[in-house]
Amino acid sequence: MVELDVVIPSAFDPFAEARDADAPGTKDYVHIRVQQRNGKKCLTTVQGLKKDFSYEKILKDLKKEFCCNGNVVQDKELGKIIQLQGDQRKNVLQFLVQARIVKKEQIKIHGF
Repeated sequence: MVELDVVIPSAFDPFAEARDADAPGTKDYVHIRVQQRNGKKCLTTVQGLKKDFSYEKILKDLKKEFCCNGNVVQDKELGKIIQLQGDQRKNVLQFLVQARIVKKEQIKIHGF
């Protein structure tokens, strides 16, 4: 019998690096990610904002500014995550910096 080393690919997890608690500085960064849905549809997620902020008010301003829909999702491990329709990564980056919610150095953009 011959043993083969076969690696079975698993589904891509965009939050895998955020779950790594030993990674330096993961708590200090705001992560902006884009996830492909079906076809041309995308979903932008914002994770890592401080708990002091009202996520609902930030979401309301983001939705009004970019004319898109969105919601706040509560995750057991990652806390609150803001989801927006479409690829809004650059828009969210500019909004968070202009509103002085976070500094530009504290934001990491992921995807594509």
